Amino acid sequence: MRLRFILTQHVRDEYYIQNLVSTLNWERYIPKSGYGVFTVERFSDVYGKVIYIFEQFKLQGVESDNFKDLKKLALMIKNKHHLTR
Repeated sequence: MRLRFILTQHVRDEYYIQNLVSTLNWERYIPKSGYGVFTVERFSDVYGKVIYIFEQFKLQGVESDNFKDLKKLALMIKNKHHLTR
């Protein structure tokens, strides 16, 4: 099982996302037509950095619910509970 964090942003935010990738030494930003996709696939980065950041800077609305699910799954994987029935 893989846990992956994906953030899609409008092309106007490309500069900020690329700076975030560079500053945090994260994986990659892929520019597309009109938008860009930022992905983090390394579990240690998702668990140790992405979750930490969104705990410090609270999300609102649907994003908050998605974050809760991400955090729950990350904890299950960390504790190897995803390997049980």
